[in-house]
Amino acid sequence: MDPIPLGAIPAHYAARFGPDRIALTHPEGALTWDELDRRANQRARALGQAGVGENDYVCIALPNGNHFYETSFAIWKLGATPLVVSSKLPIAELKAIVELGEPKLVIGAETADLPGFRCLPADFSAQKFSDDPVPVRIATHWKAMTSGGSTGRPKIIVDHNPAAVTPDEDFLFMPRDSCVLNPGPLYHNAPFVFAHHGLFCGNHVVGMARFDPLESLRLIEKHRVTWVMMVPTMMQRIWRLPEAERAAIDMSSLDIVSHVASPMPAWLKENWIDWLGPDVVCELYGGTEATGATWITGTEWLEHRGSVGKCVRESRVRILGENGKDLPAGEIGEIYMMPAGGYATTYHYIGAARRETTDGWESLGDIGWLDDDGYLYLADRRTDLILSGGANINPAEVESALGEHPGVNTAVAIGLPDDDLGQRVHAIVQPHPDWDGAVDEATLRPFMEERLARYKTPRSYEFVTFPLRDDAGKVRRSQLREERM
Repeated sequence: MDPIPLGAIPAHYAARFGPDRIALTHPEGALTWDELDRRANQRARALGQAGVGENDYVCIALPNGNHFYETSFAIWKLGATPLVVSSKLPIAELKAIVELGEPKLVIGAETADLPGFRCLPADFSAQKFSDDPVPVRIATHWKAMTSGGSTGRPKIIVDHNPAAVTPDEDFLFMPRDSCVLNPGPLYHNAPFVFAHHGLFCGNHVVGMARFDPLESLRLIEKHRVTWVMMVPTMMQRIWRLPEAERAAIDMSSLDIVSHVASPMPAWLKENWIDWLGPDVVCELYGGTEATGATWITGTEWLEHRGSVGKCVRESRVRILGENGKDLPAGEIGEIYMMPAGGYATTYHYIGAARRETTDGWESLGDIGWLDDDGYLYLADRRTDLILSGGANINPAEVESALGEHPGVNTAVAIGLPDDDLGQRVHAIVQPHPDWDGAVDEATLRPFMEERLARYKTPRSYEFVTFPLRDDAGKVRRSQLREERM
């Protein structure tokens, strides 16, 4: 099959499936493929009238919902590139991103907040425009995603793939003509990519306005979902549900539950494998930059515990030491990857510089090692390492151990200055709201000493009531560290 322009995808499946086949379901209702196409045509005309042309950036600051997809497909119909941000960004952060990317239009903001930029409100209507087909163009770049990175300074990651897709190509075991659940916020790369690829493959995509553990299971049962991508935070919240509630829901339709974006505690992965089976629970490791990716099934993970898998999609990986030389299996160093097409083929930054070697291999700042079979293991981000008493401590290891306590909802470990040790491990803990027992330092200190070497256990604890990770499982340790310093 020849590539199809992304803007033509809704019309393609409307013609293939007929006018009544559902494409999208959100809490506000469902859209057929034909309705999605017609509404995208109307929005494309509205955006065109606002000055959007081929290869322009259009900033989307919309919450999850059908309007988001109507807008993304409208942008692609015009041959433009969606620049995706959270609808809840503080104005100062949104302004910094908009000034960096210089989009032709910002959807979901007010002009008064962004002087010098054309804006449309989140609830703008395009009903006065015709829903007849519009000429479909292909943008040079199909998406531009934003990230604060480890520094907290905004950057834009522009994908070098054009806005066209071949629907019958394999995409990480994504089904076709089936049902996919997206529980994550679309302003993050993984939910955006996998939800839209779900549509590109002709699937019915069920979305959530905001993640809720019990509701996610109910949606899987109701719509017979076969494929879902989650983050470990979501999977932990589901696992914390009363066992009777989980057992009462039929999960037999699932072929793939994959997790991405943050380290997965081994105890949690084991529980999910026992629950759904090792062939169902998979993991993806990679970055928005698409410089490389690994994939591992639960069956492989049981044989290579802790691994994030082997390279897929013809990418390659190597581990380099501080001297820039390749390290042998088992030795920890910085992870460098190379995509199938070679150097500089997958993306470019706006507002940041690449981290690369002289021969084009790139690092996202993660460290890890390879085993003798070529499976990759992660230690943690180099910038987040806690250097205490001359020892390197990985925050993810501390957080995983804290997460085993049933009274802990989420936890983050950071390094704070210490006159004696250089840095001390400081744990920020959000207790589980439904836990009846004590969650305090006196409870957690002996609990942690049973699980980690003493030098890795937190020297200080802080208990908070606000979420420490967002709906995509992301945490800004640097910001938490700066606030406490």
